[in-house]
Amino acid sequence: MTASPTGGPYVALGDSYTAGLKLDPPGGGPKGCGRSTANYPSLVAARLDLAPDRFTDVSCASATTADLTSAQQVSGGPNPPQLDALTPDTRLVTVGIGGNDAQFSNVLEQCIEDGLKNDMKKWVDPAKASAAPCQAAYTAPDGSSKLDALLGTVGQRLSAVLAEVGRRAPAAKVYVVGYPALLPVDPADCTHTLGQAMAPGDVTFLDTEEQHLNAELRQQAQAAGAVYVDTYTPSVGHDMCAGKSNRWIEPPLPSAGRAPVHPNAAGQQGMAAAVLASVGRG
Repeated sequence: MTASPTGGPYVALGDSYTAGLKLDPPGGGPKGCGRSTANYPSLVAARLDLAPDRFTDVSCASATTADLTSAQQVSGGPNPPQLDALTPDTRLVTVGIGGNDAQFSNVLEQCIEDGLKNDMKKWVDPAKASAAPCQAAYTAPDGSSKLDALLGTVGQRLSAVLAEVGRRAPAAKVYVVGYPALLPVDPADCTHTLGQAMAPGDVTFLDTEEQHLNAELRQQAQAAGAVYVDTYTPSVGHDMCAGKSNRWIEPPLPSAGRAPVHPNAAGQQGMAAAVLASVGRG
């Protein structure tokens, strides 16, 4: 009889959205990983009543898929290859990775920069202003998105990671955790938060691209026989523009001590609930 994954050992792999960047209380590992004991893996482990020796969190801020197989250099010393935490005894694995491979923070920064420049054009030469300048910059001459190839690469990398997870922890149940909604579906809902820092069309563009990233993660999870955990759907209405009391994601100008464009405590709780529901302990 196969042991239930809910009894562990449980290993959490991932980037800053998994680590719980800048959330208190701090967890273990190198300081630069920004790991918190208030992150969703810790909340899941607590809900499953796992003893400390049956839960290992090796997530780290800025991690890419490459950092799962090689040491990641961060302040406070290197974070060992995350996959090294897996053993044949591992029964539960969560993987939250791909956003940094997709350079999503760079795209977001570019869209904010383009939005501010576009706002200046409205005053100097309105005819040159665009409803979605960032989307235009990422659109190829044939009308396709320049990000499509990058997302395909993310998928290939995740596929290789999941194959290696299966090799190292063949008895584990694996859950690929997607990314929560960063922006609202309706750009008008972001005006009070972002002002003119992002053109309305680019709010929609970024939301669409994030959904494309999540779709790629879902596809690779299913192809590998893993479970995809949808954190986007339950987070709709809790994006960075939802207001301080309701948001799961902090805006570019976050609350004091919080990481911009990252899940806050409520966001980590929401992600934990999604994981637990998938595991069957919601």
